[in-house]
Amino acid sequence: MEKRTYTAVINKEGEHFYSAKCPEVGTESQGASVNDALKNLKEATEVYLSVFPIKKAGRPIFKTFDVKVK
Repeated sequence: MEKRTYTAVINKEGEHFYSAKCPEVGTESQGASVNDALKNLKEATEVYLSVFPIKKAGRPIFKTFDVKVK
């Protein structure tokens, strides 16, 4: 079984709630802690990829940028 590395973007949504997203695959999940959200995202991504496999691609480049807001 091949092992791949993906990115998790985790945001605190409330006092006891975290959302997690995998931008490369498009999967999303949630959990009561960062670790729970990450564990649930990993499971959701594994299930998704077992049904909808994607070809191995190069690693994306992630950058941050600033914008002006009023």
